[in-house]
Formats: sequence, C-alpha cells, structure tokens
Amino acid sequence: MVAAPRLRTAGNGMDTDIKHPGVKSVGWALVQAARLHRSRTGDKLSELGLFAGQEQVLQALAHSGPMTMGDLALILRVRPPTASKTISRLSSLKLVERHTEPGDARVVRVKLTREGKKKAAAINALWDEVESELLAGFDNKDRKRLRKLLRRAAKNLADITGADPSTFEGDDEGDEFAAAEEPLAASA
Repeated sequence: MVAAPRLRTAGNGMDTDIKHPGVKSVGWALVQAARLHRSRTGDKLSELGLFAGQEQVLQALAHSGPMTMGDLALILRVRPPTASKTISRLSSLKLVERHTEPGDARVVRVKLTREGKKKAAAINALWDEVESELLAGFDNKDRKRLRKLLRRAAKNLADITGADPSTFEGDDEGDEFAAAEEPLAASA
C-alpha cells in the first residue's frame, strides 16, 4: 500500500498528510486510474509520433476497414467535425487516405495507408503493454470482473445521459460472471 504524500504545510513547519476529499469515492478512483492510463498511453504514443486520441482512429480503421466519417465519429463517440479534424491531421502524416464514393462524391470513406497499418500494429502492441502494466497482479477472473463492472457503470450513465447504452456491451456479457452478479452486488 502506498502512503499518502507527505507535504510540508506553509507557515508552521509541520509535516501533514494531505489527501483529496474524494479518495474513498469510486468515481474519484476511476478518474485517477483513467488519468494515469491516458498519461502512460500518451507517453508511449509520443514515441510513435502520435497524440492521444489519434490511436483510436487508427485502431478503428484497422479493425473495421474503410469507413465513412459519420461511421468513424459514431464508433469514436465524437462529433463528425472532431473526427474530420483528426483525420486531417492523420492524413498530413500519411497514415490515412480519403476517397469519395464512386457515384456519390458527397460520401467520403477513410482508410489506412500502408504506413497507417504499421502504426496501427505498433499501437496494438503498445496498448497491450500498457494494459499489462495497468492490470499487473490481476488474475483473469479479476480482469473480466473489472471490465464487466466498468461496462455496467458506463451503461448506467449512458441511460441517464441519453447515450446509446448498447455500445457498452462486450463480448463477455454472457460469461461466468453473469451468475456472480448477485453476490457481487450484495458484497458492495
């Protein structure tokens, strides 16, 4: 267990433990973990010449293949202008290409270039590395349980905010932890 940072208070010369008031909140812990995960991922991405957020576009295109800007924005959960801006930056890096749809020039499809495919593969390796660091000491059961609980929390907020809750469903929704939901909820 890591001790709270010891900070010297101004004026009286005494050491005092300083803690954030939300330290016992699940939301606060989630924000801190997400912030540190994003920072670590950002450090790794900078080694590839990328910025945080750009990897999500490359991963989506590597997984799904060419797609329209609207589809890309939907997958990334951003507005189309935000997706378009990121695509412009990635295009200038020669990682993606835009092509108009034959027969309808209003429809633009985005696809990875050869270099974009190489970066996407490097991103997958980077993502696996950071995930291993994040979940060091977790067994497979803990990993699946955490993923399931985070998806459930996201669905709760999606329901309230009007986001599509079905986008938080995973491929492990019917796994062995479905039967463990009741005991898990009772122990919380």
